[in-house]
Amino acid sequence: MAKEFKGRVVAPGSAAAEALVSHGGFNTLASYQMALMFGDKQVKCGDQNNGDLYKKPMIGKALCLPETIGSTTGGMVLYTACAMGKQPACMLFSKPIDSLAASGAILAANWTDAKMPVIDNLGEEFLNYVKDGMKITVIPDGTVTVE
Repeated sequence: MAKEFKGRVVAPGSAAAEALVSHGGFNTLASYQMALMFGDKQVKCGDQNNGDLYKKPMIGKALCLPETIGSTTGGMVLYTACAMGKQPACMLFSKPIDSLAASGAILAANWTDAKMPVIDNLGEEFLNYVKDGMKITVIPDGTVTVE
């Protein structure tokens, strides 16, 4: 049965992808650094401190997260992943997005050809409901359907 959640649109767009869920904070630099530096085509998560995502391919997935954490380079890492075509299908946050991650998503939406909608404020119920492998659909008004 499908369930809908409504959030705030940070970077607009539509997406349909398989969910990849982290219940811990997403360290953007640690997660992407190895894949971006060494050309990992699957863009496996390199953050060994994130047991939910470590070594799992992130490219083309609907990343379902509470929040981003870590380095002040996070926004630039997101922008770079998009510029290289190695971004997730979308990023979905249960909590408000931080300004650094938001800046990277907004820059990527405006300065690259990447399509990576970003929705925040989806709520704790969203993160408790969604599981790896579920089908996620994002529409431009910030509605996220999980099935």
